[in-house]
Amino acid sequence: MSAASLMTALVVHDVIVVDGCDGTGKTTLARALRDRHGYRLVHSARTPDGTNLTGRYRQLLATPGKIALDRSFVSELVYGPLFHGRSRLSPQETADLAERAAERGGILVHLTGDPDVIADRLRARDGHVPPVELIRGIIDGFHSVFGLLERSAPVRTIDTTSGPPA
Repeated sequence: MSAASLMTALVVHDVIVVDGCDGTGKTTLARALRDRHGYRLVHSARTPDGTNLTGRYRQLLATPGKIALDRSFVSELVYGPLFHGRSRLSPQETADLAERAAERGGILVHLTGDPDVIADRLRARDGHVPPVELIRGIIDGFHSVFGLLERSAPVRTIDTTSGPPA
């Protein structure tokens, strides 16, 4: 699918939740949605422990207008257990947030790709590359989580191996 046809397919949605392994093109896609189509861009870095994540994302999802989330509640179920020993959101809370996004005309966009290509992108971007086996584990984690969430919201999986998504 070309970048133009991908954009055409996505911009019919008021809420676009973009997630996946580091190096898959989340920020590239989210910035294109902002710059070309006027979406409000929200990049969600890890918040301090004790933050009410459910409340934070409910508030974001209730924001009027077109919004693109660059990393979000989906990541918590993958990166939380891998790097912090636990997720601060339960699978049910995450599914509820996905349902809220869907109720607003939203879609979850799962960016993925070949682990070796992702490693090369990360190396070129900032020189830090986790072991390829860890990248594979992260990719597998996102596949599992998005598989669960497709019961709660539309999911579009895009392999960005052949180039940037936007």
